[in-house]
Amino acid sequence: MPELPDVETFRRYVDATSLHQRIESVDIDAPRMLRGISGAKFRAGLEGKSFESTLRHGKYLFIMLSSELWLLLHFGLTGQLKYFKDKAKAPSHTRMLLRFKNGCHFACLSQRRLGQIRLLDEPRHFIGQQHLGPDALAPGIQLPRFKEMFRARRGSVKSALMDQHFLAGIGNIYSDEILFGARLHPRSKANGLDGRGLTALHRAVRHVLRVAIERQADPARMPQSWMLPHRDGDGECPRCGKEFATTTVAGRTAFFCPRCQVYTP
Repeated sequence: MPELPDVETFRRYVDATSLHQRIESVDIDAPRMLRGISGAKFRAGLEGKSFESTLRHGKYLFIMLSSELWLLLHFGLTGQLKYFKDKAKAPSHTRMLLRFKNGCHFACLSQRRLGQIRLLDEPRHFIGQQHLGPDALAPGIQLPRFKEMFRARRGSVKSALMDQHFLAGIGNIYSDEILFGARLHPRSKANGLDGRGLTALHRAVRHVLRVAIERQADPARMPQSWMLPHRDGDGECPRCGKEFATTTVAGRTAFFCPRCQVYTP
């Protein structure tokens, strides 16, 4: 599933390709992805408008329209965006296709149709309705607040990182990478971490997400010192050479190095 670095990459892609262009037509090929609005009303809400600015919170992308409504995109398991010229070359699994006045197109792709597409009045209201936690890269989550959050949290540190109501934006892949960077076992208790462990975790959250954004969330471009380039198959830890192990946390498979990542009860 696209996580915070992927969605931030999508946000920057929209900024670079699609702002301030009038939308002439809208095609929808996934009615079940539309939430709270009919296809006809959705098209009427976009046609004749333009994208004016973007905002991201966790795994959600918000695009402000010239009408001051907001287009919300959530990418499910396989969502992507594509800006292109020739409609005949529209990518497979296009679920929403916008045609701009300049003749170019903007496509929202979803192979499994598990994402969401909405029109909203105000992103902050939606964020509150969904009870989303603070964005994982929010400037306000400095170390003192981060420590308070985790010391009050029950359960494993990996489940805390993945809980969108606690901290928005991190999923299975990047929680593994963050814990690998912090040298913490995924089953470690969130409220059992000492000051040193929480400092390492806070640093890893910021570092991993920012570097992944710089690398445009492309696994092939991630540092070789990270877990991500080595986790497929019988992957070995790039630090110590030990084969990665797996465990199940919150119903998800977690990868970790059994030598480098310390369990904290």
